[in-house]
Amino acid sequence: MFHPLSLYIGLRYTRARRRNHFISFISGISMVGIALGIIALIVVLSVMNGFHKEIQQRILGMASHATLSDPFGGGLGDWQPLLEQVRAHPDVVGAAPFVEVQGMLANGSRVSGAMVRGILPREEDQVAELRRDMVSGSVDDLVDGAFNIVLGRDLAGYLGVAPGDKVTVVTPQVSATPAGVMPRLKRFTVSGVFSVGMADYDRNAAFIHMRDGARLLGLGDNVSGVRLKLTDMWAAPRLVREIAYDLGGAYRVVDWTQVHSNFFSALAMEKRMMSIILFLIVAVAAFNIVSTLVMVVTDKQSDIAVLRTLGASPARVMGVFMVQGTAIGLIGTLVGVVAGVVLALNVEPVVAWIEGVFGVHFLDPSIYYISALPSDVQLVDVLRVGGAAFAMSVLATLYPAWRAARTDPAEALRYE
Repeated sequence: MFHPLSLYIGLRYTRARRRNHFISFISGISMVGIALGIIALIVVLSVMNGFHKEIQQRILGMASHATLSDPFGGGLGDWQPLLEQVRAHPDVVGAAPFVEVQGMLANGSRVSGAMVRGILPREEDQVAELRRDMVSGSVDDLVDGAFNIVLGRDLAGYLGVAPGDKVTVVTPQVSATPAGVMPRLKRFTVSGVFSVGMADYDRNAAFIHMRDGARLLGLGDNVSGVRLKLTDMWAAPRLVREIAYDLGGAYRVVDWTQVHSNFFSALAMEKRMMSIILFLIVAVAAFNIVSTLVMVVTDKQSDIAVLRTLGASPARVMGVFMVQGTAIGLIGTLVGVVAGVVLALNVEPVVAWIEGVFGVHFLDPSIYYISALPSDVQLVDVLRVGGAAFAMSVLATLYPAWRAARTDPAEALRYE
């Protein structure tokens, strides 16, 4: 179908000045439409990738890549040998024990539920980045027996406390007293405030020393589990299976993709739906090629008839117009991909320039935790967008080219 004759004539039609300038205008609009659609799609996907990557980093700055715990829901007793064993695994970067409980924090009449986690500050540095996220105070203030507590910024704001103030931690565990069964509670001193930029942690998390947490929960020397940091967080599902196998299946092993599966599935669905919606722009522009080629076929009826009379087969005639439409789609796709990648790589300075010119601020730092537009251009997305746009352009040429191939030479030349 793509015979050298078809290529030559099709490319000549693309380059030549047509008598009908409206057809040239429609061809240009088709190219521009495809290019703009691809630019929009690449930039939006890159910005979404950037936001998703930023969110993942913030979540994994607090959450561990994987967690080992007792399969029956109890505590881990002899956890020190387990800690050394998992640290010896080649795919484990760090490991840290912890105790954890869902409790309530109270300051006067203000009460809020929170996840209270007991940690060893030095060990925690191996698996999380709490130290980096401290706004005031230090993780090192969590000392055994001092009963200090570090709160998320939003949680501290809701309770109306600052470093140096007292809060009461109430746990679901109960103690038998002469007055009856009472929940366990303890007064803690606020020693610091952290901010991750995620409401799940800033509003609902608090940290204490692991020994203080064990005393509060009555665990003795037991811990709730061991948190792990892996060499490759994206390979966590496979690595945790290997670690569980090496440990003989005696522990419950959960990776971060299971803990946050709903959240990251929602992000993936959002990106997928946005891609489909934006790709409709490319589809509309690509199908403008149909109208362009239909008008070209109508305008070139006599040329088609002469080609058929000189012996050109219907397939070669069809190839002429497929080459013309494919050239339009290829130019639009190449321009769109190059411009889209360049814009996506420079989206932050471009947005800053727009904000300066028009005096607006798209992401107000006082409202949003992420005040800049992060962009992460992924080669897979670029290839998918460019390939899909070009394939759509080629498909759009089939019907007009088929109509051209069915032209009857005698009928076309009757009134010439």
